[in-house]
Amino acid sequence: MPFSQSSQLSTIVGFFESRQPRSVLDVGTGMGQYGFLLRNNLEQTGLFVIEGASGRQARKDEWRVRIDGIEGCEAYHTAVHDYAYNVMFWGEALAELQRLPSRGYEAVMAIDILEHFDQPQGVRFLEELKRVASGFVLVSTPKDFHAQTVEANPLENHRSVWTAEELAAAGFDHILENGESWIVVHNA
Repeated sequence: MPFSQSSQLSTIVGFFESRQPRSVLDVGTGMGQYGFLLRNNLEQTGLFVIEGASGRQARKDEWRVRIDGIEGCEAYHTAVHDYAYNVMFWGEALAELQRLPSRGYEAVMAIDILEHFDQPQGVRFLEELKRVASGFVLVSTPKDFHAQTVEANPLENHRSVWTAEELAAAGFDHILENGESWIVVHNA
């Protein structure tokens, strides 16, 4: 679905706050919740310009942090995308990733999208995420298989489940604590 389970929100946002990336690619934005949270938590005071007794919302060209997104379902487009992201790429994740330059983003995130690929395609997806990252990649995926078929959006169908060992073999060997999901990091 176009949102993720709430138990991982503070872990993921906290990790990004600790690393303070200047550019982020959010792959599989859904309705944009992580773009919004990262915009607020990484940009912070840069979201407003205070000039004496008056203030205004900063323009996007004044923001210090670049947050771009990829989403395969244009029906998920919300005002959050327009606000939080500098650029949105609307298309299938693997195809859009292949168009991006290597090491083009300090941080890359893919929250609850890996399970939508079968295993071989998922390995290619993880390799593409690592290719476009210059600093780190953070991925989350459920620890257990949850059958899901969405006729209106086949990109939402669940096709795989991953173990910690499989994720480590793909280069994601740093695990953040969470009861429901693997939240794993690859340092570039």
